[in-house]
Amino acid sequence: MRFPELQTERLMLVQVQKEHAESFYAIMSRDEVTRYYGMDSLNSLDEAVKIIESFQDTFESKMGIRWGIVLKETGEFVGTVGLNHLSLWNKRAEVGFELHPSHWHKGIATEAVKEVIRYAFEDLGLFRIGAVTYPQNEPSIQLLKRLGFSKEGLLRGYLYQHNQSHDALLFSVLRTEWK
Repeated sequence: MRFPELQTERLMLVQVQKEHAESFYAIMSRDEVTRYYGMDSLNSLDEAVKIIESFQDTFESKMGIRWGIVLKETGEFVGTVGLNHLSLWNKRAEVGFELHPSHWHKGIATEAVKEVIRYAFEDLGLFRIGAVTYPQNEPSIQLLKRLGFSKEGLLRGYLYQHNQSHDALLFSVLRTEWK
C-alpha cells in the first residue's frame, strides 16, 4: 500500500522519514510536549530515528499510520498526527498527535486531526475513532470536543510514564456523528 499523503489549507501531512529525525527529536525531547503523552521525553537523536522506523513498520503491518505535519508556507516539520491501534477489520483506530510548542494555539493540530479523521472515515471506511488523553490535558480535551468527540469514561491506571501509572480519559467520535 502506498503511503497516503494528505493536504489541508496550511499543511502537508507526509510520511515521516529519517530526514525529519532532528525536527522530531526537537519536539519529543521537550518535557512540555511529553508531559501528557504517555512516554518520557527522548534523550537522543537515535531514539527519534528508532521511533521513525517504528512508524514505517506500523504502517507496513497496517496497524497504524503516522504523518509528519509540515507547514506548506515554510516546509517546516512541526509535529506528527496519526492513527494508532488501527483495525481495518473492526473499523476503528485511535488518533494521536503532538506539536512543537512554538506552534501551539494556532489551530494547526485541529486542522491536522480533522483531516486525518476525514481520511479515516471517508477513505479507510472506519466507523469509530477513539482518543486517549490525560485528564489534566485541557488543550487536547478541548480540541477533541471541538471536533465532535464525546467523553466515554476514565481508564484507571492506563498510561505508564515517569515510573508510575496514570489515569486517562477515553473519547470517541463515530462516523455517524462526524460533521
